[in-house]
Amino acid sequence: MARTPLAGRKALLDGLAARARAPRRPLLAAAVALAVVAAVAAALTGWSWYGAAHDDDAAFARTRDTVLAAGEQAVQNMNTLDHSDVDRGLDIWEDSTTGDLHSQLVQGRAAFEKQVQQAQTVSTAKVLSGAVTELDTRTGKASVMIALRITVEAPKAKPAVKESRMLGELTRTASGWKLSALGQAPMGDSAAGDTSSPAPSTTDGQ
Repeated sequence: MARTPLAGRKALLDGLAARARAPRRPLLAAAVALAVVAAVAAALTGWSWYGAAHDDDAAFARTRDTVLAAGEQAVQNMNTLDHSDVDRGLDIWEDSTTGDLHSQLVQGRAAFEKQVQQAQTVSTAKVLSGAVTELDTRTGKASVMIALRITVEAPKAKPAVKESRMLGELTRTASGWKLSALGQAPMGDSAAGDTSSPAPSTTDGQ
């Protein structure tokens, strides 16, 4: 049976429509694929950022713990000295410090050693609490506040016990974090204070 003009026109239109639809399918598939790739990339980027941020937080926390431990030990060292073994005690003082504080200890060592031996005192310290008040990992600087109980014993005298809060500044060195300044915390100061005077409190108690 011969096609009618109307049927032929419909067939032609259907063919054109089919050809028009044909190229759209690969384009649609490509668009979907790109969207999936973009979503995966965004997820991976977000996860990498999240992981890096948490790695940085964990590294900072570890450094803070290291600084606190070093600060507590150094401040305790600087308030502990036995006249019967003063050389060893002063060696520990010097090994716990750096910068100007270290220089002051070295320069005044002979005079202070004589003073301690004449007084025949024994000073011991116990750390009660401590906190890192400032930490700059980029510059290698930190500040700590340490609460101590200090006991000073002298011949024919009752042991003197006092509690003290010390402010210390620490500097990162090739051999670890060391005290670069040490001073008494002002009364009523619960955070940072003036550490411009780095003289250890032990010199007052000796």
